Amino acid sequence: MNRLKQLRTEAEESQEFVGNLIGVSGQAVGQYEMNKRGLSEEKLIVLANHYNCSIDYLLGKSNIRNPEEIKIDTDKIKIGLSAKDYENITDEQKKQIEDFAKFVLKDNLKNKDTK
Repeated sequence: MNRLKQLRTEAEESQEFVGNLIGVSGQAVGQYEMNKRGLSEEKLIVLANHYNCSIDYLLGKSNIRNPEEIKIDTDKIKIGLSAKDYENITDEQKKQIEDFAKFVLKDNLKNKDTK
């Protein structure tokens, strides 16, 4: 959990301060930072919100600190569909295509980040 230490020191916060934030002692924060204890999901959420980063970043699973919502050009979503095909689908189906495209692009960013 060296990311926790990195984020804490960047913010110039003590272990005691972070401990108060998540309801544990400063000593417990030290144990989190040395990977001697694991953080609960609730504590991870509080810390990720506090440091404005993703939980994956906090856990060291991603090097993308602040993933931004991907904006999709709707023309790019139409790949594989003719204009006629795209006009004949429902708004819900269009939304599903857009959501899937966003998922694929986010996954692609995550994979690029870990290489």
